[in-house]
Amino acid sequence: MSGRIPREFIDDLLVRVDIVDLIDSHVPLKKTGNNFVARCPFHTEKTPSFSVNQKKQFFYCFGCGASGNAISFLMDFSHLDFVEAVEDLAGFAGLEVPRESIEYHRPEQKKDDLKSLYALMEQVAAFYAEQLRTSNEGKKAAQYLKNRGVSGDCAGDFMLGYAPDEWKALATRFNQTLLLEAGLLISSENGQLYDRFRGRIMFPIRDKRARIVGFGGRVLDNSLPKYLNSPETSLFHKGKEVYGLYELLQKNAKPQRILIVEGYMDVISLAQFGIHYAVAALGTAASQAHLDLLFRISSELVFCFDGDKAGREAAWRAMEPAFSSLKDGRQIRIMLLPQNHDPDSLVREEGVDRFVGRVQTAETLSEYFFGHFSKELNLSEMEGRAQLVNKAKPYLDKLPESVFKEMMFARLKELSKWASLNALENTTTLTPKQDPKPYRKIGKNQPRDGGRLSSARVAIALLVQNPSLAELVEQREIDWNGLDFSGAALFKNILQIIADKNPSNTAVLMECYRDTAEEKSIKALALLDAQVSDDKVEAVFSDSLDRLLTQARETALTRLLNKGKTEGLDAQEKELLRKMLTAQNFGAK
Repeated sequence: MSGRIPREFIDDLLVRVDIVDLIDSHVPLKKTGNNFVARCPFHTEKTPSFSVNQKKQFFYCFGCGASGNAISFLMDFSHLDFVEAVEDLAGFAGLEVPRESIEYHRPEQKKDDLKSLYALMEQVAAFYAEQLRTSNEGKKAAQYLKNRGVSGDCAGDFMLGYAPDEWKALATRFNQTLLLEAGLLISSENGQLYDRFRGRIMFPIRDKRARIVGFGGRVLDNSLPKYLNSPETSLFHKGKEVYGLYELLQKNAKPQRILIVEGYMDVISLAQFGIHYAVAALGTAASQAHLDLLFRISSELVFCFDGDKAGREAAWRAMEPAFSSLKDGRQIRIMLLPQNHDPDSLVREEGVDRFVGRVQTAETLSEYFFGHFSKELNLSEMEGRAQLVNKAKPYLDKLPESVFKEMMFARLKELSKWASLNALENTTTLTPKQDPKPYRKIGKNQPRDGGRLSSARVAIALLVQNPSLAELVEQREIDWNGLDFSGAALFKNILQIIADKNPSNTAVLMECYRDTAEEKSIKALALLDAQVSDDKVEAVFSDSLDRLLTQARETALTRLLNKGKTEGLDAQEKELLRKMLTAQNFGAK
């Protein structure tokens, strides 16, 4: 198992790589004033609204809101997870990614070994493809594919092949140690090695970076198992990969929606009809990791299941990962096919337009979810409505805090007729009157003094954009006890992060907040234009900080004096008041 990537390496990488050079290598940039601009790669537009700030090492699109540092750009542009993006960024900088040693599980896979395995998988796929074209057995498999309507071009796009019905077709041609590591050989109890895939049409499974990580194989007759997949290996993790994703991205890097079907042949058959946005889970139910992967590529996922009992059960099993993955801006639909149909047979019978129409008008998750319970339970009875609450609420609790979650609970209250008691609302973690993250809205609600940005907002924004300003705060030796102002908790949190991590620039500071409650606020502050020239940053920050602290001390002092007159102060508050009065008198002199 690979160790974690050291935080110090990630910080250093963000300092070494100029985000302008990185993005310009993918999207041509043009310098305009202090920024570089381009048409946004994340949505369609005619006028450039995508801006890259070299000083902050930060990008932002004023059209769609995409934003972040160099790592965020690679994650969004190339549909990578965090580790993959760091690896790609390191490759751009010509660096090797180090790993921290963690709890021992098995010897760490060396990079050269992985390269050898990837090379082997390419060679094996080429061998299978050749067998499909030239061998007598392969020609039978090719005829089977033709009978299923798969053209030669489509077979080429998906690199389809054929595994000879031999025990050692691979074992006698390739390195056996690597074949074992790749899961292509099986070792019997007596130590004999033989091919895992024999007499099967072969479906290479490629990851987002076009690397073959595993194979699926299908028999030509009715023998079992009908489908056989590669086992878990250092390359292949079926819970994290989906079939057809690489091919989908080759056709459209930003599809409007992704259709999740049940099998390899479903993906290929739909592609044959020009429907190039289907993928399939690999012999397992779709997991949250699968959905998170696909949601990085499209905001709408459509589950497609057969209409029989097994299909309906599979659709309901998808609810758990579905609810955990839904955030604002994401949508899931459920498409149950007519009885005795799969995607291949239905698209042939109805035609492409009607099939696509079914996809576009498939039930939303909310409709399917509550419709399922309406059919299962008698909601005209109190007992049925009580069961509805007991069965539905655990799913709704999995939803991330969002407007959608509130609306789902509102619908549950409506169906259960329990809304008058307001009991359901009290059992959720978010209500319309309650915001668990009070500083997340700082990007939207901009407190101003006389039409100008508030001192707090200017100070915090300049600190985010210039982390070295924390030294000016340290020089003041501020006693924060009793001081409160809008954004105080966030300001102190940023200071603590800077003290602990010592970020060199905004991009590195932003990385410290990835996937935290404060991330949205930090991005908003990084974008804020306080209209301060570089040579005046320290002076404006110092002035804003002084005015902010003066206002906070006056507010705290007034609050303590008033409380002393009405309620009285405890010993700690009296001591705080004494210090404030002393400081005030000292300042007056």
